[in-house]
Amino acid sequence: MINIIPIPAFKDNYIWTLHDSRHAVVIDPGDATPVRNWLDSHHLTLCAVLCTHHHNDHVGGVCELAGLYNVPVYGPRLDVIPCLTHPVGDGDIVEIAELNIRLQVLFIPGHTRGHIAYLTLEHEGRAASLFCGDTLFACGCGRLFEGTPAEMHHSLQRLAQLPDDTRVYCAHEYTEANIGFALACEPDNMQLQQRKNEAHTLRLVEKPTLPSTIALEKATNPFLRCTEPEVIRTLQGHGLTENHELAAFTALREWKNHF
Repeated sequence: MINIIPIPAFKDNYIWTLHDSRHAVVIDPGDATPVRNWLDSHHLTLCAVLCTHHHNDHVGGVCELAGLYNVPVYGPRLDVIPCLTHPVGDGDIVEIAELNIRLQVLFIPGHTRGHIAYLTLEHEGRAASLFCGDTLFACGCGRLFEGTPAEMHHSLQRLAQLPDDTRVYCAHEYTEANIGFALACEPDNMQLQQRKNEAHTLRLVEKPTLPSTIALEKATNPFLRCTEPEVIRTLQGHGLTENHELAAFTALREWKNHF
């Protein structure tokens, strides 16, 4: 049985950690200190580091961990990742022998030019787990620092095609703020209102709102709902004139930038 836990870092980052009570893999370690402390307190041995993109809050601890534990570092071949030993791209398979797991690499540019995700494969009949960095958030999506709206829209649509029960592990605790924007887009969405209450309850006791699922995102995330009539009407009230999905997505992303 593989356990997946978040190690909190900085203000709102999660360093997702997969372990079997002996070995561990960490994803996007922006800071080495909380990872080291957690590994030490749980008597685990780090066996690999995985990175989704190059931003420092995701890679700042990579070299310290790689040097201390002498482990491979996987990351996108189109981003500059410090101490990278295994550049990977779309369709590649990352095999972690110590945990007996395989992860498929998905190329999902938009937030950065080379952003990737990792999707677990053949995991004992369990739903797949998606580690998607800063592309798909709970009720949101990442800012477009290097990519285009068309690239991000395509990346999100690709993720939306995954099975509904796929568990979504993004890298930040942005859920409540994102729900506020989503409700501005689609105030009559009852499932979204329910999600707001559930997220608030979790955050009151400092519990993560993650993982999400692909099904929940398709039901509540405005960036996956650009063709919904209520979202379109809201955007038209904010000046949308073009009648196609990419225009709606672009308007949503621009509105969220200033929300």
